[in-house]
Order: sequence, then structure tokens, then C-alpha cells
Amino acid sequence: MEIPFVSKPRPDTGLYNAKVGIWLFLASEVMLFGALFSSYILLRVGAPEGTWVHGLLNIPIGTFNTFVLITSSVTVVLGWAALQVGNFGRYKFYQAITILCALGFLGIKSFEYADKFKHYEVWLKTPITVKHGDKEVQTTRLLGHIEYQGKHPYFWNTRTLKEKNVESFKLAPDPIHYTMTPKEMQHARAESKGHAHEEIEIKTADVQRLSAFVPGHSTYFSIYFTMTALHGLHVLGGVIVIFYIWGPGAKMWKTDPQRYMNRVEVSGLFWHFVDLVWIFLFPIIYLL
Repeated sequence: MEIPFVSKPRPDTGLYNAKVGIWLFLASEVMLFGALFSSYILLRVGAPEGTWVHGLLNIPIGTFNTFVLITSSVTVVLGWAALQVGNFGRYKFYQAITILCALGFLGIKSFEYADKFKHYEVWLKTPITVKHGDKEVQTTRLLGHIEYQGKHPYFWNTRTLKEKNVESFKLAPDPIHYTMTPKEMQHARAESKGHAHEEIEIKTADVQRLSAFVPGHSTYFSIYFTMTALHGLHVLGGVIVIFYIWGPGAKMWKTDPQRYMNRVEVSGLFWHFVDLVWIFLFPIIYLL
């Protein structure tokens, strides 16, 4: 028995089965990400003034990754349009670019994650003086990369210092601080560009708390990893489907071209949703 409306649309709705299915699925996805975005807004608005983390993400890399994902959405449309005129070779070319862009996006995001895992904040029991450009600032919070016995440790915390009997470690501080305004951060970055930061020797006895930029660091990083990781899983799932249709599943083009075009269209709709989520995610996580 043949299932109706697999290739051709229903005469009353103008939709084929897969298209109805993808729109229902995307509706559930809107509710999922809508709940997460709503939770972010409530947590962000409810945070006490001056306590919300900002300025700790690499905006140029995030911006570049945004353009990579937007490019992949454009090539998805161009590939589907090529199939509409029967140009299978051009479709393969555009979808190959889509796949490469998706893998590039995931690669860049993994690089960002790795940097967070070896980037630290240290809370001190007593304030010390550090330099930010031409200024000297008294602070009990330091940001930077830790070096211990010539290595960059991962996932260290206050308990790790005790377990490893670490008496002291060196911190290469960043030229930014939570209490800086955006203009002050921009000035500090410009002043330090191309110059090595003087390492600070920190004794374990002076450390109140130590944390890498992991979910346990703060509410901000919990949100960052939850939402970007979930989005990354959607990118991974989408590119696997697109790759299958582009590669092993391309045999259907010869046997049932209309159904094959429908598959390409449905995967493209999902990919546009993934792109749209990131367009909202990038500014609220990286810029605000």
C-alpha cells in the first residue's frame, strides 16, 4: 500500500506529509528555545546591578561564526533552487559549501569552549594592585590564564589547589575587568594589544575561590554553555541529515526527484531555524 502525499502535496492544503511534520517539529523547537530565552531574560533582569558577567567572550570570533552560519543558509537556498531547475551538479556544489560551513561553525565553537576551560577567575581574600593600561586598580578579582609547572591546567577549582598541594601559581591577567564600562574595556584592550601581560604570583593561602569559565563559574556561563551547546547539537544533527541527503541519499534523485527535492526543502527549513536561533543567541550572549 502506497502512502499518499509523500511526494505530491495534498490538494486542499498544498502541503506534503514531510512539510507538515517539519512545521509541527519546528513549533515544538520554538517552545523549547522560547523557554530558554525567557529564562535568560528573567535571570538577567533579576541580577543585582554590577554582578552580571560581561566582556568575557571573544566577539570577533563570535561575529565571524555568525557570518559562517548565515552563509550556510544562503547556500541551502541556492542548492534547493538549483534542484528546481534540474541542475543536480550545482546543487551538490552549494550543499557541499553548506556542510563545510556547518563543520567550520562547530570547529570554531569547540575552539571557544577549549579557551574557556583554561581561562580562570580568582577571588582573593585581600585586595591587590594590578595595572589596566595607565591605571592601577585595587581589586580582589583577577581574570586570566594560569600557568603551573609550564602547563595550562583545565577545570581547576579551589579544591584542586588543596588536593594537589599547590602552594602558589602564576596568573597572566587579562586587560579587562567586570567593573569596567564598555569604553574602558575597549581602551584596556587597545593599550595591551601586542604586549605580554606581566604574570602575577598568587599564593594559594590568599585564594578565596578559583574557577575556570565553566558552567559552575556563574549563572552567565551556565546559560552560555546550556544554550550554545544545545544549539550546537542542532547544528550537528542538521548537518548529518544534510550530508546524508547530499551523499548516500542522493540516489533518490534518479528514482523519485520530486520526493528528493522535498527532502532537501525540509532539511533546509530546519537549517534556517538553526540559523535564526543563532541570530538571536549571538547578540544576547555576546553583546549584552
